[in-house]
Amino acid sequence: MNLFADIRVLVIDALAALEAAGTLPAGLDTRNVTVEPPRDAAHGDMATNAAMVLAKPAKMKPRDIADALAEKLAADARITSAEVAGPGFLNLLLAPALWQGVVTGVLKTGADFGRSAMGQGQKINVEYVSANPTGPLHVGHTRGAVFGDALASLLDFAGYDVTREYYINDGGAQVDVLARSVYLRYLEAHGQEVAFEDGTYPGDYLIPVGAALKEKVGDAYVGKPEAEWLADIREYATEAMMDLIRDDLAALGVEMDVFYSEKSLYGTGKIEAALEDLRGKGLIYEGVLEPPKGKKPEDWEPREQTLFKSTEHGDDVDRPVMKSDGSWTYFAPDIAYHYDKVQRGFDALIDVFGADHGGYVKRMKAAVSALSGGAVPLDIKLTQLVKLFKNGEPFKMSKRAGTFVTLRDVVDEVGPGVTRFHMLTRKNDAPLDFDFDKVLEQSRENPVFYVQYANARVASVLRKAAEQGWDASDAVLTAQDLSGLEDPSELALIRKLAEWPRLVEAAADAHEPHRVAFYLYDLAGEFHGLWNKGNDLPGLRFLQEDAATSLPKIALARAVAVVISAGLGILGVEPAEEMR
Repeated sequence: MNLFADIRVLVIDALAALEAAGTLPAGLDTRNVTVEPPRDAAHGDMATNAAMVLAKPAKMKPRDIADALAEKLAADARITSAEVAGPGFLNLLLAPALWQGVVTGVLKTGADFGRSAMGQGQKINVEYVSANPTGPLHVGHTRGAVFGDALASLLDFAGYDVTREYYINDGGAQVDVLARSVYLRYLEAHGQEVAFEDGTYPGDYLIPVGAALKEKVGDAYVGKPEAEWLADIREYATEAMMDLIRDDLAALGVEMDVFYSEKSLYGTGKIEAALEDLRGKGLIYEGVLEPPKGKKPEDWEPREQTLFKSTEHGDDVDRPVMKSDGSWTYFAPDIAYHYDKVQRGFDALIDVFGADHGGYVKRMKAAVSALSGGAVPLDIKLTQLVKLFKNGEPFKMSKRAGTFVTLRDVVDEVGPGVTRFHMLTRKNDAPLDFDFDKVLEQSRENPVFYVQYANARVASVLRKAAEQGWDASDAVLTAQDLSGLEDPSELALIRKLAEWPRLVEAAADAHEPHRVAFYLYDLAGEFHGLWNKGNDLPGLRFLQEDAATSLPKIALARAVAVVISAGLGILGVEPAEEMR
């Protein structure tokens, strides 16, 4: 059920009738005609831009189209009034029965209210986190993990076939550094004094890894040259770190469908195959790049390299894929990885990167465009930095990690639900302040509390109804006559409920799950507003003296809880039944 979509159909049908009558010219394109909530609620229930977008192709004044459309719509029993505003916007007031029917629709549909078929089962790959397997996830990864996971859930709710994927960066030199760091902890486990130098990782999290390695191999690697142990410890350490990362993700409620190893691209012909595909399209050549901007001539050494002609697909400059010494650049395996995604048959790709990857956006989009012949879109979402505070002061670094605050530090402090919701209270490309005190504060200024408190209030209403011996099951509530829900505050709450299906589609289309968090906060605000009015006006309270009067109002409260539960489910947050 999507009331906005239903009224849009009514508008489109009315326009077709005006065409048939000769009032409008035939063949008008109505794809850009929208029906939306008005910017000012005082203007009505819904507004349509039909007259504005059709005026030019119809060669008519917007006002003339709006007047004709208003007359046609006003004749429909579902429309109480249709008024033209300004140059030609049309504001609609709906019959109360339509709004009251929204509550029944929510209760009938249950958890699937708002679920959309918009995606039509298209296969979409969402890659997120993808941290180097060199240690525990830090707070920056936390934001990317929450954003990516919520986006995947949102797309699933909107009808897409979603694959959640983690790209394990285990093919680079940083994993050799990890192996050397584990080796130092291994020696330490044998009682040796060690020093962490040359960029090795000093975090305490590697102490148990070194001890476990000692248990596994004894003193087999003690005193041996690096060439004898590096490959084995590299594999062992990578697996140990991925186990740690999987545990961290599980603590946050994140579960991946696919873990894809970068190392699997090397020595398997996959990189060569991807570049051969581009070469066959005339996009690989040998050449010399211009010096980067800001480089002085004496700092620049021109050398011939193998280049990808990424400028033909929207990039600023062509990009090297092989160095002059014959080794691959970092870009080459990334091309091969996305080539593999294209070959797996995804209809669209989404990559969630940290803010420091902004310079990588154009080249990756160019690569996917070239590899798929423009058929597979790639959207890259950048997550900005998170600043942590406690007691008004910057939160100190984690001793366990050595250099940063870990995901587990945050989750252990405030819980996964609070962490996830608060990470979505800002758009992904906006910086985020995370104050450990404020995210646990019980006030309207704390969005997660405000939303959960609304759900808990509904749960308390249902508990009290049960104590009265009233049957307030969804089946009973669905059958109620809701015509008594006509107070402006009640109708305002129902209008907000009606926006949920439309919000889901808009958020999914924009790849912006934070819109769900914003919507839930607004919905909670309407609910709390009605609740508080009931303190002064007893007739607005959800619980009245008898079941017959109470159940329609309880139905409204229950519908709010259904939508809050669905929205929190997308965000990966468990609804609260009571607040303590």
